[in-house]
Formats: sequence, C-alpha cells, structure tokens
Amino acid sequence: MSFTRKQFLHTLVAGGCGLALPRTALAQGAAEQRYDFHFTRLMYESGDWDVDQRMPSNVLNSLVEYTNLRVDPVERIVPLADPDMLLAPFCYLAGHKLVEFSAAEERNFRDYVNRGGFVFVDDCNHDIDGLFAKSFEAQMAALFGEDSLQKLPDDHELYSCFFHFDELPVTSFELNGWGDDLVHDYLRAIVINGRIAVLYSNKDFGCEWDYDFRNKRWLAIDNTKFAVNIVVYALTT
Repeated sequence: MSFTRKQFLHTLVAGGCGLALPRTALAQGAAEQRYDFHFTRLMYESGDWDVDQRMPSNVLNSLVEYTNLRVDPVERIVPLADPDMLLAPFCYLAGHKLVEFSAAEERNFRDYVNRGGFVFVDDCNHDIDGLFAKSFEAQMAALFGEDSLQKLPDDHELYSCFFHFDELPVTSFELNGWGDDLVHDYLRAIVINGRIAVLYSNKDFGCEWDYDFRNKRWLAIDNTKFAVNIVVYALTT
C-alpha cells in the first residue's frame, strides 16, 4: 500500500505498521500534530553528522516565508538507532567521513524508507570519489540493492512541485571543490512505489545554505528555494 508522508506518520502513531514503538515515541508523535513539519537531523555513530549547523534554521525560515506550513522552529537531532526517528516525516543525514551503519541503524533506516519515510542525504565533501560518497553508496547497495540509487530525470516533479526550476539547481562549491573540476549536475534517489524515499546529493547543498537567514536579503536570488521544494515534495507525495 502507498502512503503519503502524513499518512505514514499517522499510521505509525496508530500502530498500523506493526512496529513496537516506545510510549515516549507515541506520545511525541501525538504531540507533534500541531506542526506540519519539523526538521530532523539523523545522528549516526560512524561519521561527522553534526555539520552545517546554521542550515536548518535557514531552511525553516524559508518554509515560514514561502509556505503556509506550521513549522516547528527548532531543529531536532535524533539518533538513527533510536525508534523515535521512525516518526519523522522528513530526515536529514550529512557528513564528510565514513558512513557505516550499526545493525540498529541499518534496521531503522531500511524500515523507515520502506514504510514511506523520506531522507535527504547530502555529501558535504561535494566529491564523487570521497569517503562519504563511497561509503554511503556502498551502504545503500547493501540495504536496497546495487542499482537502487538512480539519477533523477531533469523533468522530475521535485524541480517543479513548488518553485519551478528551468535549470537544475547548482551550488557554488561544485567547481574546484576538492580538485575534481566537476559540476555535479544531477541528484540520485532511491524510488519506492513511485516516489523518492532517499534523495542523495553530491552537491553540498548543506554548505550552500549554511548561513544566518538574515543575510538572505543580500542575495540576488534566494538559494534556499530548492530546499522548500524538497520539503514540499517530502510532505505531499
């Protein structure tokens, strides 16, 4: 059965997916119904998950500015191994270093994705052959199969579900980031039941959006608009 993200969350809270969630998680899920969105960062044991610390507040500010979503203003940090992460309608995972999930992290990531969750994964190395990229891609192959990560087509609805992008979004970190001289003009994804479950970027959007939201007024074009698209897509498909 296919669920929207909100239906996924409601089903988990009601126990419909057959998951043995702790009482604290159930209470948290019920309390969070006053928000349409909260930003959940996943903490994982193997790497440097705590990156781009100003980015979440910048993205949250843009959601308030451009949408009617009821937005929780506080970033939430939840261990990937904690069952509480299964209640999040949107998760963010990033870093520069090794990604090597523990057994509990593997179980939660796989269950969350297969049951309708959405994870945005950003490679802060912005390097196709870097440690994060190699280890994360190997982790996804182990969990979902060798060809599970596929390039998104240029006309995917992610690029038009709120703001319309005639050209694929890029970042200022892509050229000469670590000497690779490449513009990473694609995003890849694991698609389940016709919708993105894991959105994977080598473009380092986290660093691109890692600034005080009050400085956005100096930008000719607000570069967080694509973040709004990602969130809207996550909540509405």
